[in-house]
Amino acid sequence: MVFVWCLLIGTLAATVGSVVGLGGGLILVPSLLILNQYHELFAWATPQQVVGVSLVVMVFTALSASLSYMKEKRIDYRSAFLFMTASIPGGVLGSWLNQFVDTEVFSIYFGVLMFLLFFVFFFKKRVTTSTEDVRKQSIVGERQKNKFSILYGFVVACLVGILSGLFGIGGGSLMVPAMVLLFQFPIHIATATSMFMILFVSLISSITHISLGHVPWEYVALFIPGAWIGGTIGAKLNQRLGSKTVEWILRVLLIVVGIRLIWQGIG
Repeated sequence: MVFVWCLLIGTLAATVGSVVGLGGGLILVPSLLILNQYHELFAWATPQQVVGVSLVVMVFTALSASLSYMKEKRIDYRSAFLFMTASIPGGVLGSWLNQFVDTEVFSIYFGVLMFLLFFVFFFKKRVTTSTEDVRKQSIVGERQKNKFSILYGFVVACLVGILSGLFGIGGGSLMVPAMVLLFQFPIHIATATSMFMILFVSLISSITHISLGHVPWEYVALFIPGAWIGGTIGAKLNQRLGSKTVEWILRVLLIVVGIRLIWQGIG
């Protein structure tokens, strides 16, 4: 019974997360915390272990999705490594700053920011949505490389990393909107590049939780098949969905993140 629950949750979280480049923790973490309260089979799921499980499982989700995106040549490797160079140290700094900041109050404001990003998507310049044009955009050429300065990208990614570490949310929740709204990435390139980044960020973050003993491997093993299947399905769906559809899914998840942060702040 536990395996069925883990397979379903892992597949759903990985599928949705891979479609919009947010990983899968957005669904996996709250699902496990809720099951911990209402189902005795998940009595093991303490907050620390849930985060540990989520990060390790996300490695497999991101790896599965990235392999699919690599075949379609949708990953902007140059931008991905630039953003990671800034966001990883930023995440470490944000996690350290967490102890000095009243995150309950700030999480409310940050939740409001998520709502604002939701509405900003209504006013951004529309990208082409036909299948043929999306395929043309999938080859990341020199024009994409020249769309933003290295310094600008570094600063934005560093801020994203700090906020992610400070509030405990996945970097993709901010990085994908930043790539689309600030750097004019096509949504399909942004989501693929984000999943590639999440692969490395999750791998580095999970090492810390493994060393702290926050990873119950017997349960992680139950989630991995769903994470691998969902990561592949999500990447395939992303390649078939139009840009507007992917943007709408991203909008809905931004609202979910916003509600979660506001609830966390007032709870």
